Amino acid sequence: MTVVWWLLLALSCLSLSAGLQKANKYEGYKIYEVTSKARSSALQFAFSELAKNDSYYEVFSASGGHPARVMVHPQEQVNFVKLMDEHNVNYEIVNRNLGLTLSRQFDTDRMLRNWFPYNGRLGTERYYSHGEINQFIEDLAKEYPRRVFVKTVGKSYEKRLMKTVTITNGDGRRNKNVILVDGGFHAREWISPAAAVYLISQLVENLEENADLLKDYDWVILPVVNPDGYEYTQLSEDTRMWRKTRKPSSDSCIGTDPNRNFDFHWNEEGASENPCDNTYAGSKAFSEPEAVVVGDLIHSYADRGKMYLTLHSYGPYILYPWGWSEDLPETVDDLHEVAKAGHDAILEATGTEYVIGSSTIVLYVAAGASDDYAFNAGFPISFTMELPPGGTGFDPPASDIDHLVKETWVGIAAMARKVVAKYPLA
Repeated sequence: MTVVWWLLLALSCLSLSAGLQKANKYEGYKIYEVTSKARSSALQFAFSELAKNDSYYEVFSASGGHPARVMVHPQEQVNFVKLMDEHNVNYEIVNRNLGLTLSRQFDTDRMLRNWFPYNGRLGTERYYSHGEINQFIEDLAKEYPRRVFVKTVGKSYEKRLMKTVTITNGDGRRNKNVILVDGGFHAREWISPAAAVYLISQLVENLEENADLLKDYDWVILPVVNPDGYEYTQLSEDTRMWRKTRKPSSDSCIGTDPNRNFDFHWNEEGASENPCDNTYAGSKAFSEPEAVVVGDLIHSYADRGKMYLTLHSYGPYILYPWGWSEDLPETVDDLHEVAKAGHDAILEATGTEYVIGSSTIVLYVAAGASDDYAFNAGFPISFTMELPPGGTGFDPPASDIDHLVKETWVGIAAMARKVVAKYPLA
């Protein structure tokens, strides 16, 4: 695979030298990294004000000792640097031209699609479309008819089929405990569906190694929650950083944050009432068909569900409730114990250190999210797993997929084994 990547890099360079790169929406955008230790309360307020001007800025919030990154429009870069200097804050430029970076990534992705067409398996060489992911789980169900079951659980706003895959050990026993996993809530977080796909492959194709995870548990996985947004980000460099759904939210704006659309402390702190904002909560709770699908899945398995896991980027964090409040659940020790199992396994395997804790305390307030909803519905363990950054943060290049998804699997498997031990089948 190393030889392949060197060849692709050479081809990319040839394309650049031939002048094939086209200007795009993000041409000239810079991404600045600010060390969190240097951030004062005044600067935090300034960042919150910058975030409101999302035509020129996007603040990628960070905490837990991780630096913040800010994407800045070319016309505002002088003002941003002035703001940093006024607050005596150190910063560095981590990307001098986001548009050029995205163009190179899209050129590479196009080549990879030609080099690695879908052949019944989804590897880690490239990112795949929603249609390819659906075809993959359908093909698995045909190949493993006693163990793998695919169900259409709803449609997106643009009528894409949303399908779950249920993975069992094939012994035919009913009413086992359930682990429910989803990915692809936010459109630009491509590594999330990739991690879900790798999880599916491991559970299906390595039964002997993972027999303990399937003996008394079934796994239900929805690889892409927001297929419309996910497909939209794959159209071009201009759409790559899209986050929300694609249902119109006003006369002039499109999309709702599906992870602020759940009917538990809906539209409270951490969510926006502005239809144009990235964290818009929707016109009402469950206004988005995609959120309705996830909510229905949660309730369908709440009586048997022992862990709900939603995969996002970027972190690395393992976050548990509450996201709407700084209060901690009474069972916080159980949540922390399971999260730490994932943390320790990943640290030992790769050296990556995840920050673990409640969403609000570790990261930020995010009311109306799916993890809080699942926990309130009865799942004793409910996590948001924010995968590590790559590229500029949300856009790990294809060359990063393999190590990121394998590392994620190590953490998921460790947390699942802890859940299996803590919550045996009654």
